[in-house]
Amino acid sequence: MPHSTRFSQPPHTQKAATTEPATTEAATTEDPPPDGPPEQMRDEPAGEPIAGATPDATPDATGDPIADAPAPTPWRPRHPTLARATRSTLTALAAALVLAALLLPNQLTRLTPGEFLRIPVEGIFGAALLLLLPPRARRVAAVVAGVALGLRALLNCLDMGFYSVLARPFDPVLDWGLFEDAVAFLKDSIGQAGATGAVIGVVALVLVLLALMTLAVVRLTRVMVRHSAVATRTTLVLGTVWITCAALGVQLAGVPVASTNTADLVQDSAQRLRASLADQQVFAKEAHVDAFRDTPPDQLLTGLRGKDVLFTFIESYGRSAIDDPAMASQVDAVLKDGTERLRKAGFASRSGWLTSPTAGGGSWLAHSTFMSGLWIKNQQRYRTVTSSDRMPLTDAFKRSGAWRTSGIMPGVTRSWPEGKFYGLDHVYDTHHLGYKGPQFSWSRVPDQYSLSAFERLEHGKPHHKPLMSEIILVSSHNPWAPIPKTIGWDQLGDGSVYHGIKKAGKDPKEVWKDPAQVRTEYRRAIQYSLHSLISYMEKYGNKNTVLVFLGDHQPVPTVTGEHAGRDVPVALVAHDPAVLDRISGWGWQKGLKPGPKTPVWRMDTFRDRFLTAYGPQPGAAKPPQPSH
Repeated sequence: MPHSTRFSQPPHTQKAATTEPATTEAATTEDPPPDGPPEQMRDEPAGEPIAGATPDATPDATGDPIADAPAPTPWRPRHPTLARATRSTLTALAAALVLAALLLPNQLTRLTPGEFLRIPVEGIFGAALLLLLPPRARRVAAVVAGVALGLRALLNCLDMGFYSVLARPFDPVLDWGLFEDAVAFLKDSIGQAGATGAVIGVVALVLVLLALMTLAVVRLTRVMVRHSAVATRTTLVLGTVWITCAALGVQLAGVPVASTNTADLVQDSAQRLRASLADQQVFAKEAHVDAFRDTPPDQLLTGLRGKDVLFTFIESYGRSAIDDPAMASQVDAVLKDGTERLRKAGFASRSGWLTSPTAGGGSWLAHSTFMSGLWIKNQQRYRTVTSSDRMPLTDAFKRSGAWRTSGIMPGVTRSWPEGKFYGLDHVYDTHHLGYKGPQFSWSRVPDQYSLSAFERLEHGKPHHKPLMSEIILVSSHNPWAPIPKTIGWDQLGDGSVYHGIKKAGKDPKEVWKDPAQVRTEYRRAIQYSLHSLISYMEKYGNKNTVLVFLGDHQPVPTVTGEHAGRDVPVALVAHDPAVLDRISGWGWQKGLKPGPKTPVWRMDTFRDRFLTAYGPQPGAAKPPQPSH
């Protein structure tokens, strides 16, 4: 066959000829071109074609044809073994990811190998449904299932974080506002760059997880459809095994083999969702009842007239600091020594227990519970009460007209409109204390300096009225490293002395690598805060000083362990015996350390007990006991 005839074949004919042997019948039935050779071939010079030229080659500017590059061959046909191995690996990873999401617990303490060696009933039902659906509905269902499973895994991770820090699950209605506080905590602890990087990383992980989970479910659906007979038999076998294990109560490593993990968690989340949505109405009814709403100002707090009253919160000062054998001896020594030092200074003290509405964090919930007499267990309740006309304990002092009021808030860095709700005439935040020293991790101002600033700005100044102050001590705030140390009160200056103290302290990132170190540093931080407060009362307290100090909540479970209670110590210190006589019926323990049999009250009951003890009895109407 002449060259011109071979080149005159159309491209698809040439391809067929080179990939499949031509039959005699095909050769005889193919019609020749009606007009002879194509135009481009008539223009070609005679002779042999250019080596490597193809039928589709076109001439360049010099008239020589340019050979097109051959189309790349897909790698799968060239490497079939590798292709099969890749497909199998991707399918196995997809199955592992979906199985892990179905069995993922929502608490770190349950994150054990046994949890992932179970049969999830949700996976069995899901596989059966996908096999029964028609193609279009199956594709939609697979995508929806993937996204839903990814969201469920994210909520489980949020629960893990909340259980680890706040000893409770994540509230999908009321807890979103806490992420702003979490970012602020990161910024204060590791800096702006670190906080920004952490946020970007979390967002990226969320998007990647949702995408991978969806792709995994879609891939497994396609595999099941291609092997529908095997998939159907496997689903029936797993369903039978699950029913048998459920009926017999079969367990592996103490965990039931027949799992309903995802269904249980979804049901639990739904119940919490309904409770959160209904909580606002329930709380509004509770907040409306106030036994002291109509008490005349001149009858409020008559038993404390002429006294300087200080309400002081010690961050994360919980019952574990006193009861835990790993910390009790050192903290007890500070309390015992403090009781004796205060006795020598003319003060007596009584102590008890209060149950906080929060643990691990959320100090403002405890503060508002203690002051308002309402159980403030979430952010929605906090916003509601602080925007209401409820009379908190501190505002009772202002309404009486017998005290000037102030607040020392070293942890407040922005506008704090709640100060008006608490009845505080002057609020000294971190920018108004005159501190020029370094920041100790989250804690911006050491406790001893805060108390010194309070003396300089308020307590030590002459006024025509006694003083009521709310003071927040924050040096015992997570992450408890580095920790300030107590120095001479005359050495504090503007706080610059703390630069060397911080430099000699521990790195929080190193401390948090070992839970034992975390507990040790927490204990040392509590000792520092207690010692600072006791030393202040020794030096600056007088016969008219009354101090009420308490913890706001227990520390994180890393310190307390799982299933710790929410009790915190509370103490009342006074120079005047008549002040303590007013609470003689409370059953509180003598000294700064409450005993194991000392009464335990809910924190929201303190306001009414205090107002009753130091003023006329309230009206006949009694406030209801809010539910937890």
